[in-house]
Amino acid sequence: MLDLTSDELLSTTRSVRKRLDLTRPVERELIVECLELAQQAPSGGNRQGASFVVVTDAQRRRALADVYRKGWDRYLDEGILGGPPRPTGDPSKRTLQRKIGSSAKYLADHLAEVPVHVVPCHPGRTEDRPLIAQASAFGSVLPAVWSFMLAARARGLASAWTTIHLFHEREAAEILGIPYEEISQVALIPLAHSIGTDYKAGPREPLESFVHWDAW
Repeated sequence: MLDLTSDELLSTTRSVRKRLDLTRPVERELIVECLELAQQAPSGGNRQGASFVVVTDAQRRRALADVYRKGWDRYLDEGILGGPPRPTGDPSKRTLQRKIGSSAKYLADHLAEVPVHVVPCHPGRTEDRPLIAQASAFGSVLPAVWSFMLAARARGLASAWTTIHLFHEREAAEILGIPYEEISQVALIPLAHSIGTDYKAGPREPLESFVHWDAW
């Protein structure tokens, strides 16, 4: 366990890609400890419907990585909302944007080598459901995922929230035996030992741009 205060853990759990150790296996007991803590996260109505598929098999990881790479190429062409991702108009943020792009490409190129892939899921399909149903479904799995990532950080592991493979979710479901019509995938979390553990809090916008007191 790393010697971190609660505030340090919360402020230094980063999305890690280039500092994932691709050569060192992750001990199963560490994964289990993180999963047990993830189970303690709150869920809507305490239904505890979230489920995690933990992938360590090399063949399945390679297949998932192929799906992810195909999604990455599609993202570069289409973005998330139908247009390719564009550079920021703020010169002060371009360097950061380039770093993130380089890091994301590295993960797309090396995902098959990451020793553990974790695919969190929620029951049912919500694409055509009202917003309240979507919010309830995602709100019942995201706290568990964040608890998992925090627990991993505390143990010297690193992870990242990714969704690129969801461009081809059905293909990923076939690889993992997930019943597509009954279970929705939420993300793909690469998990590995961290190369170094000296992460810092990330740059953020002023709090005034983040918070609205009493009304918008």
